[in-house]
Amino acid sequence: MIRHIVLINFRPEIPEATISAIFSDVQALKAKIPGVLVVTAGRSESPEQIERGFKHGFVIDFTDWSALESYQNHPEHQPISASLIAHATGGLEGILVFDLPC
Repeated sequence: MIRHIVLINFRPEIPEATISAIFSDVQALKAKIPGVLVVTAGRSESPEQIERGFKHGFVIDFTDWSALESYQNHPEHQPISASLIAHATGGLEGILVFDLPC
């Protein structure tokens, strides 16, 4: 299994409703892309409060590296990726991706 972790530092003026809509789109990918096991998305609730601006994120568990690659190239993923970049502080600089084999 591959755990795909994406943290986003959204620009401060982006409303929570917009962020929720993006995360709904991310959740919908589970039904559209083979190999997606679990999708979890939301705002950090960490009592440590050391998010360093990355207060939102999502995790997608994939069956394997091949499923992750299919997701990355899937046409349903492309507009979501573009939306995340458009709404993040500094564009791509406001997004952190970490892929962890489990």
